Order: sequence, then C-alpha cells, then structure tokens
Amino acid sequence: MASTVEVLADAIKESGTPFIVGHPGGETVELMDAASQRDMRYILMKQETAGAILAATWGEITGSPGVCTSTRGPGATNMVNGVAYAWLDRAPLIALTDQYPGATLETGQRQVINHRAIYDPITKWSTTLYAKSAQQQIRRALRTATAPTPGPVHIDVPAGETTAEAPEMKFPPDLRQNTLSTIPVEETLTPALDMIRRAKRPILLAGLGVLWDRASAELVGFAEALGAPVLTTSKCKGVISEDHPLRAGCIIGGLIERDLVSQADLIITVGLDAVELQPKAWPYGTPLLSLANTPTLDALVPATLEILGEINGLLKGLRAGIGGQGEWGEKAAATFRTAVIDALNVPTKGLSPHRAMEVARAALPRDTIATCDAGASRLLVVQKWESYGPREFLTSNGLGTMGYAIPGALAARLAHPGRPVIAFAGDGGFLMAVGDLHTAVKEKLPIIVMVFDDREIALIRIKQELKKIKRFGIELGGLDWVSLAQGFGADGVVVETEGQLTDALQAAVKSGNTTVIAVRIDGSCYVDQFNALREL
Repeated sequence: MASTVEVLADAIKESGTPFIVGHPGGETVELMDAASQRDMRYILMKQETAGAILAATWGEITGSPGVCTSTRGPGATNMVNGVAYAWLDRAPLIALTDQYPGATLETGQRQVINHRAIYDPITKWSTTLYAKSAQQQIRRALRTATAPTPGPVHIDVPAGETTAEAPEMKFPPDLRQNTLSTIPVEETLTPALDMIRRAKRPILLAGLGVLWDRASAELVGFAEALGAPVLTTSKCKGVISEDHPLRAGCIIGGLIERDLVSQADLIITVGLDAVELQPKAWPYGTPLLSLANTPTLDALVPATLEILGEINGLLKGLRAGIGGQGEWGEKAAATFRTAVIDALNVPTKGLSPHRAMEVARAALPRDTIATCDAGASRLLVVQKWESYGPREFLTSNGLGTMGYAIPGALAARLAHPGRPVIAFAGDGGFLMAVGDLHTAVKEKLPIIVMVFDDREIALIRIKQELKKIKRFGIELGGLDWVSLAQGFGADGVVVETEGQLTDALQAAVKSGNTTVIAVRIDGSCYVDQFNALREL
C-alpha cells in the first residue's frame, strides 16, 4: 500500500507536472524523496514567493497545475504573495505547507500559525491532508485548481500523515475531470446572432477565458469572419498574432482605447474576466454581448446578453451563422496602433525605454517568450513588445506584483526548453527576485534578464510628480551589474546605446548562459506617456 506522499507524487507526475518547486521544510523531505524515486525534479528556490510564482506560471502555460512547497510558519507566510498571484491571475496551482501534527498544533506556540485561515481568502479550496482520504482530496485538488476559473488550492500537510498508508479509493482512475465540449446549434444562438447581424462596427475584447479553453485559433477565425478589430488584455497578448491586421492592441484602462471602442456599435467580450481590467466604472453604453465559460457575477461589465459555454464551441457555433458583418476592422485596428505609437514616441536625451523595446524585439528570434515585471516599464513592454502566439507573453496583471519576471521566465524555460526566454524587469522588481539568478544557473535554465536601469522606483516617482510631491524615498542606483551577475554564475553586461543592446541580446542568445543586461535608460518620458495612455 502506498504512503500519502507516494500517492501525492504519483498524482503530480500523472497530471503532467514533472517537478516540484519551492523551499522545503522538515515534512517536505518525504515528498522530495518520493519525487526523486519517480525521476521528478525538486527545484530549490531562494524565496517561497518566487517558487509559487514559478509553479503558477507553469500551470498557466501548460494547463497542468504547478506544485510549490514551504515549511510551516515563516515559510507559509512567505509564500502568500505567490499564491495571491495564482488567485488574481487565475493560474492553476497546488500549494503545500508543512504543518505540525494535530496535538502539537493545538497545544504548541512556536511557529504555530493557522495556515488555512491565512490561505482561505486567496484560494479556491484549502484543506488538511489525511492519509485515509488522501486520494480523494488530491483528485479534488487537481480538479478544483484546473476548472474554470483556474486558481490555487492550498493543502496543509501535517507531520505523521506523510508516511502513513493511504488506502485505495473506489473512484475512477482519472485525476482530472474528463469533459466533452459541444457546439451549439444555430437555433439556440438566435438572440446573439441577431445582435451580431445588426452590427456594422463590432469590436472584440478578448480575455483569459480564451486561454483557458485554448480557443485562440477560433477567436482569430471569428474576428476574420466579422472583420472586427481585436483588443486583448495584457495576459492575452498573442491570442491573435500581433502582426495580424485585425490586432489593435491591449486594453490598459486608459483614455486612448476609448476612442476606438466608442466607435463600435457592438462590443463582444470573449472570455473577459473583470480582474483583468482597471478597477474603474465601465465607461461604455454600447450594446455588449458576452461569451463566457463561467457566469459573470461581479456586474462590472454590464452585458446586454451573456452566453455561457466552452469558448471554442460558442465561437464555432456563432461563426457558422455570420460573415462579413463588419468591414471597418483592419482600418480601425491600424489607426489605433498608430495612435499608440505616436503617444509613446516621446523624445528623450538618452536611450528611451520604448526604443529599447523596439530594439529588443528586432534583435531576438520570433519565437522568443517574454515575461514582464510590474512597474513603470510594464506599460511600455505591453505596448511595444510583439507576441505571435498564446502564452508567449507572461506577466502579473490581476495582482500586478513586482518580482514576477525572473520566476516567470524560469517557468517558461521549463515549459519550452528549446526557445529563447527574456525577462523584462525594472531595477526595483529585479532586486526582489535576484536570488533566483542562482536557480537559473544551478538548474541549467538559461534566461535573458533585461533590466531597465533608471536608478529609481519609477512608477512611484511618476505618481509623486503628477501629485506635485518632491522625489523622496525612491532612489536606487550604485549597482555593479556585471559583478552582481557574475557572482551568481551568470553573464553580465551594461549597455547605453541601441547598438550595444542589439549586440548584447544576440550574444546572450548564442551563449546559452543566463545573462543580465542592464540597460541605462532615460525615464524622463514616463509622465508624458502615462498621461497619454492611461489615467493615474
């Protein structure tokens, strides 16, 4: 009869995740041993938050839930931000925390924290693992984490339960729910088709549900049948290739996109999750058709009609009944793209962050996967970097956490070992995850880290400037980037010109080593760019 940790390790591997990540505790060692016996990796991170972000990002890319671990007490509280990432960025994750056995938990004080009370508000389910019910709990955890809306599940693992025998449960062998998607017939879609057929200028707003149902190809076909421009959320960059003539750009919650959306006579949201939008009132009175795989309960985006179902099936069913309703799409999309470019092209004395992005896109191969940190530079990366396929651009949008880019890039490297991976980070966000440069080197997961070195926490400086508050408490600088990178076993270079950046990026791709490229940028353009693109 298998032990609890053996059942758990088997389930993780069978679900499609061949590794566990995090920082171990005393009770984790039995799970690590079980994983080792099954030829699984344990990737040691330098901070629990980064471990959870890596695991969650793996879950986003592959659909198989990532698994992260922490010790009890301080390890569990340290991991909270990474689990919050999975919660608000809708990523399938299993977060395991060590815990004292029941008697000690009820009577002791040192390192005693109620983990489930902490994680309950930011998980889809929180449970304590017991050997007698382990197989059912693990099966439920996997199904809960991966079912729309995807998200994290927390499992507290008490000492004493890890090596106890776990009886076989009389359930079907499938760990995750098998589902059969259907295509609705035209008659059932009549109200939606009537809305679409009346529209002359429809626009599509694509969100995370497109990715959950792997509906990128159907979305593009639907847009082409309508002749409609497509705006995506930042998490969905690439669901329509960003060199497609109907691709307009990204929804950023600013004034610049309102001109385009306000011209439409029908808004069609496809898998849009309100967590992807800025927390502002919906600004449009245009009729709105929502295609969703989960009911929209928050009432933030007021739909005239919402159709529930698997996104692929809904798009196929609707596409069969329409064609050529809109002819404005390509022109409207091109006009919007030009407006964004004009708004970003603010003159600077030194190398501008937006120009650095253009150089990076030109220098790197088309199949490069990019991750992006939070901060002032994120707005420019989202607009200037082009992605050509789904899940080729990875960022924290729902939580908007700094420290995302490096662990996110490590997840991308694990999922796509043969493709270049670049992490875009401000100097502040980079320093929050700098320790896992060592993980990249030790685990042989080479990534390129491009740091926007503006020597400050630029987003806060922007807010200070807009509020007419003097600069205070935001200065960075004084870093020896080359020595820092080399200290972790990585390559390091500092660049100040477009030519130097091109050379450094091309060298990094060829080297196969983890490389830190610090780009000395002139951030004086940020305020004008933010004013043009987004309200602060």
